[in-house]
Formats: sequence, structure tokens, C-alpha cells
Amino acid sequence: MDQDNNSEDESVGPSEDPSEEELPCLPPGLSDGEAMELLWQLRAQRRQSSPDLPETVTCLTAPDGSLLYLVGTAHFSDSSKKDVATTIRAVQPDVVVVELCQYRVSMLKMDENTLLKEAKDINLDKVQQAIKQNGLMSGLMQILLLKVSAHITEQLGMAPGGEFREAFKEAGRVPFCKFHLGDRPIPVTFKRAIAALSLWQKARLAWGLCFLSDPISKEDVEKCKQKDLLEQTMSEMIGEFPALHQTIVAERDIYLTHTLRQATRCVEAPPNAQKVPAVVVGVVGMGHVPGIEKNWEKQLNINEIMSVAPPSRFGWVLHTVIKGVMMGILGYACYRAGGSLGRALLSLRGVQSLLESLRPPPA
Repeated sequence: MDQDNNSEDESVGPSEDPSEEELPCLPPGLSDGEAMELLWQLRAQRRQSSPDLPETVTCLTAPDGSLLYLVGTAHFSDSSKKDVATTIRAVQPDVVVVELCQYRVSMLKMDENTLLKEAKDINLDKVQQAIKQNGLMSGLMQILLLKVSAHITEQLGMAPGGEFREAFKEAGRVPFCKFHLGDRPIPVTFKRAIAALSLWQKARLAWGLCFLSDPISKEDVEKCKQKDLLEQTMSEMIGEFPALHQTIVAERDIYLTHTLRQATRCVEAPPNAQKVPAVVVGVVGMGHVPGIEKNWEKQLNINEIMSVAPPSRFGWVLHTVIKGVMMGILGYACYRAGGSLGRALLSLRGVQSLLESLRPPPA
């Protein structure tokens, strides 16, 4: 997704902060070039040369002098939303990059109530969509992780991704600011993660996710912004599932670093399209910050982390068996229901969608 603002984006909505400066009305009769130059100067005036930023922000410099302000966040944190807003307002960036991919972009424009409902509601349609998008094993694992997210949502009464929605909203208020999705596509991540685990590891992980019930408080979430706690948690995770850490964390560190470096390039300034160093804000989970710092000056090859191995024979056999079982259950249900009830059952949208997904591909 690429949002480019030559003026204030009204679709983002008015500022909730009464102290925030709004873009003034431009004088009438200006040419496009003059209007662009005026807005550029206005942003330069608002941009703080030595901003007082939250302690969760790390500043990295590109070879051409461009600056990256990397905001480390906790994904269910109100204070992370404030950190993001403070940073974007202070540095008035050319580009904002968030830890999302095109498969999760819908959360940017959903309201909080809709997101809360969506996060808690794991239904047949979601299961089918996950399996269709990611394959059987990866899809089921995604559903289990959604269950974890739903558990946190229920405990905190807060929808995930608030810091990304805040970044999207604030980027819309900065003249000429572009909005980029910086994460690796989620189907690639899940497929590589599942392929990296042994059958026993998959079973252990699924068991742990299925029976997750530990209470979580907002204080626990805020602790996730402390780097020392994150490093301890990551160390425990590496010992438990090293292959999972490699695919879900380390590889995405590389991908995020790549997209952040792509964004952190000189931009053209009006009126003469002179190249000047860019200012970029990156919004990522705190767990990715150390990896991005480590990879920032390295030569990276993302082709190695974008490939997906073909499904194993075991996966194909399991997929076929599950299809057969589901078809058998559905057929038996229709038989037991009788004529009218059977037809009513088959008319349900979820059942029709299930039948469509089970249809064999054309020869």
C-alpha cells in the first residue's frame, strides 16, 4: 500500500490533539509548483532538528545521510500508539513504513469495535480462508495463532495493531508523506515456519497454543517494550523452537531491514527536484529492533527468504484424509437431516463455501 499526501488527507480524519497544528489554507492563485514548494517549506518548519523522542525510538543513518527513526512497539499497547504519534509529528517524515503486509492491511481502516469483534470471532469462513491462502498445515497454524491473539484481545479489551492505525492516521497529516507496508507476506512466513518444524515440534506448538489460558494484563504488555525482557523471552523461544524463531523473527528482521533501507533514500525537493536526504519513520514490534540494527549495514539477499518448499507427502496425505472426513461428516449430516432440512443445510453460505473449497481442481 502506498499512500502519498500532497496535502492533508481528509479520509484520515481530524486530529484528536487540539494542540496539533493544522495545514493552513493555501493562498488562491498559486500554481501547482508554488503550492508544492509552500507545503514543502511548511513541513520543513514543523520538522524538529533535534527532536525529544520516546526511549523506544532508535535512530539509524543511511550512507546518503537519510535518517530512519525506528519506533519499537508492543502490539497491544496504548503508550506505543502515543510513541508513534509523537515521533511522526516531531520529525515530519517523507515515508512511514509499518510492520504489515498486504494480507493484513484491512486493519488500518477498520474501527476499534469491528476489530475487536473480528479478533474474537474465529469461524468456519476464517478457517477456510486461512487454509486456502496458506495451505493446510500453515493455515491451521495461523488459526491457532489467531486464537492466541483473540485470547489477548479478550483479556485486554483492546484490538491489535493500534500503533499501525495511528501511524496511518498521522502519516495522512504530513504533506508529501508516503505510507509503505514493510513486512514479508504472511503466507510465505507461515509456510516457511511450518516447513522448518519437525512433526513432533508441530504437535508441541499446536498443543501449547490450543491450551493457552494464562491471564495477561496491560502491565505485561508494556513490559514487552523493555529490550532486556524481550531478549530474555527470545532466548527462551530459541531454546524451545529455534527453527520457528529463525523463520518468524530472524528472517523477517532481514526483510524489514530491506524494505526500510529501500524507503530510506534521497527524495526530490521542489522547486528544482534537488536530491536531499530522506526522513523515514519505521513502526515495528520491539522484538525486531535488535535484528534490524544488526542487519542495517549488511549486504542482504531477500530471495533466500522468499522461497517456499513444495508440500511434503505427509502434508498431502493429511490434507486428503481431512477432506474425506469433512465430506463424510457433511454427507452424514445431510442424510440424518432429511430432505427439507438437508436442503436448508446445503443452502448455508458457510457450507456452500466449504463444498467449493473441497472441489478438486480442473484437470
